[in-house]
Amino acid sequence: MEQKKINIGLIGLGARGTLLLHDVLLEHEDAVICAVCDVYEDRCEKAAQYIQEKTGQKPFQTTNYKEIFERKEVDAVLLCSSWESHIHLAIEAMECGKAVGCEVGGAYSIRECWRLVETYEQTKTPIMLMENCCYGRDEMMAMHMVHQGVLGEIVHCAGGYMHDLRQEVAFGKEERHYRLRNYIHRNTENYPTHELGPIAQILGINRGNRMVSLTSMASKAAGLHHYIEKEKSEDQELMQMAFHQGDIVTTLIQCANGETITLKLDTTLPRYYSRGFYIQGTKGLFNEENGSVFLEGEHESYDFQWKEQWGNIESYREKYEHPVWRRYQEEGIKRGHDGMDWLVFSDFVEAVRDRKPMPIDVYDMAAWMSISTLAEESILLGSQPMAIPDFTNGAWMVRK
Repeated sequence: MEQKKINIGLIGLGARGTLLLHDVLLEHEDAVICAVCDVYEDRCEKAAQYIQEKTGQKPFQTTNYKEIFERKEVDAVLLCSSWESHIHLAIEAMECGKAVGCEVGGAYSIRECWRLVETYEQTKTPIMLMENCCYGRDEMMAMHMVHQGVLGEIVHCAGGYMHDLRQEVAFGKEERHYRLRNYIHRNTENYPTHELGPIAQILGINRGNRMVSLTSMASKAAGLHHYIEKEKSEDQELMQMAFHQGDIVTTLIQCANGETITLKLDTTLPRYYSRGFYIQGTKGLFNEENGSVFLEGEHESYDFQWKEQWGNIESYREKYEHPVWRRYQEEGIKRGHDGMDWLVFSDFVEAVRDRKPMPIDVYDMAAWMSISTLAEESILLGSQPMAIPDFTNGAWMVRK
């Protein structure tokens, strides 16, 4: 029996939406992109023409997202719009009975996080945060090792979004990119979920554990000004702009079960890309950045010569590769952020089609996204500790 295809409305056709459309969405045999939407008409037309060229069917197109929610044939919506629109679009979609796949970013208020949870609990409309880094090969291998007890009892985790985005931000007007206005007006951990998502899953956040408090600190904002001075000095408006977003934002999180988490945002200084994924337990550690595993009883002799062991993670692949990635490699890794985009989208489609629980659910979404608004408040108050709400209302103690 042929499985039902899921009709999806794609909302947001900037860089992220276009990349997904080209690399993942039209290649997936269980999904049909039946409608597209963006506030810019030229983006809608370009996406619709591309879909027609590839499939022979031209999708419905609109600049008004409400028209997507009103269409009966749309089973689910995929939100790839600006950060500040994510939650209110997700809420409206759930109210209209459309399953939601929401791209990542941080929240702008705790109240909107609660509204997200409350809307889900009232409507029971499926919603998933499309955090692709939870499907990263290294992240899933580390989780597999943790579940097998290889690293012992986990004590501390760290991660970051460390990516030179100076060009993207500085040319935000030309590219019609939302990051520019955020870097002008906000100072926070604005993109927490790439690093936090995999860590939260490893630590069982919302499932026997939860984040209870955080404190955040930001450096001065100098990187963008220096870049603009060098690369875009003719733009007098930006030359005179006082950016609020600090170059380096460090956030410390305390968990109910005693673990600590360090998050780092580093996007406006020259650097290489890294997620800085790091897991440390009583029997050893996993360090994504230099590709190494340190295990008690195996590596003590390399104490002061650890560079010799950089890259040794490859020698552990055969034993500890996550089953999902072992199967994925056998079947053939797809495009989209080293294959992660395909995996997260496939899980979303499967959950919608088969009415299964979302692997990254509304409680995860609210908790992870709330870090942005809490970090912003902490920074404004001189790194004052902030309580992290329990969006499960106590259910974290019994949820599986």
